[in-house]
This record gives sequence, C-alpha cells and structure tokens, in this order.
Amino acid sequence: MKIQKAVFPVGGLGTRFLPATKAMPKEMLPVVDRPLIQYAVEEAVASGIEQIIFVTGKGKEALEDHFDRAHNLENILKERGKRDLLEQVESLVPESGTIIYTRQDQPLGLGHAIWCARNVVGDEPFAVLLADDLIHSETPVLKKMIEEFDRLRASIVAVEEVNPNQTGKYGIVEPVENMDDIIRIGGLVEKPKPEEAPSNLAIIGRYILTPKIFEILDRKIVGAGNEIQLTDAMAILLESQPIFGYRFRGKRFDCGDKAGFQMANLAFSLDWPELRSDLLPFLSSILDEYDSEEKQQNNTHY
Repeated sequence: MKIQKAVFPVGGLGTRFLPATKAMPKEMLPVVDRPLIQYAVEEAVASGIEQIIFVTGKGKEALEDHFDRAHNLENILKERGKRDLLEQVESLVPESGTIIYTRQDQPLGLGHAIWCARNVVGDEPFAVLLADDLIHSETPVLKKMIEEFDRLRASIVAVEEVNPNQTGKYGIVEPVENMDDIIRIGGLVEKPKPEEAPSNLAIIGRYILTPKIFEILDRKIVGAGNEIQLTDAMAILLESQPIFGYRFRGKRFDCGDKAGFQMANLAFSLDWPELRSDLLPFLSSILDEYDSEEKQQNNTHY
C-alpha cells in the first residue's frame, strides 16, 4: 500500500525556547525565511505525501493560520505589484482536504500524539515527521525511506550516530544486521544511560510505521518521563514485525535545541548567495575577535 498520509505532532509546549514560545508555537520559529513546520511539510509533499495530519494543542492557531488563506495580505501584495511574494504566500495554501487537524488534549508524549491521529490515518501505513529535526540533504530523507518501505514492507526509522554521552536524549536502536544504508533492528530503548545503551545509533524524527502501532499505543503504557513513548511501542511491535533503520545522507539539525537552531540558520543562510556574501565576512570578523580575546585571556593567566 502506498504511503499517502503523514502525521506531524505539533502539540508540544516548546519549553526549551521560552520565553519566545510563550505565545508562538515552537514549530513557527523561523530558519532564514520560513518556519520549521514549513520545511517539514515541504519535505513530505516532495516525498509524495498527499495528506498532512497535524496533531495540535492549545495555542497553535498561528500554525494553522500559516497554511490558510490571508486575503488582506494577498490583496495588499497584489496592489503593490509584489508578485514573487504573492506567489510564495499563495503556494502555502494546500488544496481543500490536504491538511487535517486533530487535537492532543494533554501533552502525554510522542506516542500519545501519534495515537491521537489513529482515526484519521486508519488501517494503512503512514509517515511521522518531527519538525524539530531539520535535515539538510539533496534528496528528501522521507522520500528515500518511502522507497525502502516499498521494498521491505516494514516499519522504518531514520537513524544516525550520536555522541555516546548523549544517548539519554534519544531512542536508541540495537543493530543486528547492516545492509549498506539499511539496518535491521533487534531492539529499541528510550533514553538509556550511556553505559546501558545498546549502541550510539539514535532515532531521528522521521518514521514510517505500520498501523499495528496503534493497537500497542492504545494500551497507553507509560515509560520514560512518565509519558507514552513511541520507542517503547515500537519495541513491542518488534516482537511481531521487523523494523529497520535508515542511515540517511545529509546534515541533521536539532532545532529544539538553542545551539542546533542557530547552526541551522547559519547553514541554510549560507545556501543563499545574496546572504552568503554578507555573512561570510561577518563570521570571519567575529571569529577573529574571539580568537583575539581568547589569546588575551590566555596571556593574562600567565
């Protein structure tokens, strides 16, 4: 069965970016000229996804408005002859029925957010994208994963190696067989301590899941952080179905982290020739200043 639907869990509180996210959804934080959620939606559409399912929460109205018509703005852009900007704004609005919204009434974890989309997804395999994980790649990661799903007909997660000291931040997989970019997974653990982690291969925010995951999530098993963890549900799914990891090609930025968010802005800005010409000299001067300050501090210690 073709992967046609993608779930976007966007009900989180964005506490790591307070106070910026007090009144603005974290998914609306901009990288260069567009919000994080737009990059994720564009990746899904470029990968052949036909239906976007947002699992939202309280205070996400700005996200919903972003993908809706803005008649006043469009009229002003028309009157001022700003055709390029008008086309960009109009291109954000999908055909009716392409985007569906459902609510997560409580922030009970990623697994719970996925479970909230069960009635919209139905009995078919589907994708999950986490907008926090922004991936810079030539080919959309989800597109490659869908191609692998068509071949393997089994759940697939994107994985990458992380610093072994950082395993407590991720779902970690136990690889049992390597097949080029594909890894057969023998086990999954949510946020293990470094000494207890089966590897340093972390699950990144791209998934393709079979509908059986909903049966498991329906049990509402509480795990790490007193939340319903998707990784825990996948570990149970593994008892009856295979799960594979996909080593994607590209650079992933954790935009739920302040440093990762700034790195993403720099990396994506440097893709724009008109921005790069201003940014490179500025970055060079900043680095020179830091080098000079560091040398002065070192000399002071002596």
